[in-house]
Amino acid sequence: MFGKWLDIPRRHAWYGDIDASYTWSGQRAEPLAWDAHLQTLRERLQQQTAQAFNGVLANLYRDGQDCMHWHSDDEKELGSEPLIAAISLGAERRFALRHKHRQFPTHRLQLAHGSLLLMGGKCQQHWQHALPRSTRVDQPRISLTFRHIFAPPEQSPKT
Repeated sequence: MFGKWLDIPRRHAWYGDIDASYTWSGQRAEPLAWDAHLQTLRERLQQQTAQAFNGVLANLYRDGQDCMHWHSDDEKELGSEPLIAAISLGAERRFALRHKHRQFPTHRLQLAHGSLLLMGGKCQQHWQHALPRSTRVDQPRISLTFRHIFAPPEQSPKT
């Protein structure tokens, strides 16, 4: 950030199809193989949303001190209108949204264990989201954010 390397304030792992490499925050992640539980969740999400997902970012927030700062999931390999499907497991945490260009108020949601949050359409173009620190949370939370990675143009098969 701002030319300096900082520790990521959470633990994470990228799972997905073999061709679903993902780059975010200057890091390139090669996918770990789907495990049976993640594969089952992916199949259920695909049925419910009619959207194909080929990767999932698994984030472990050990307690309320682990966080995610303001950002948008707007990497080019996600396409212009990605659908991000986030499943929350474990401790309830506050999730915040703010508009990028207007002085709208920040919106806050409580994400309980088992909740599903869908962010689609132009959400990533116009909004940022965060998971703020909290001194009230002393239990872990896992966030599984399913997404679809498109191959960069130079890797697309020629027709």
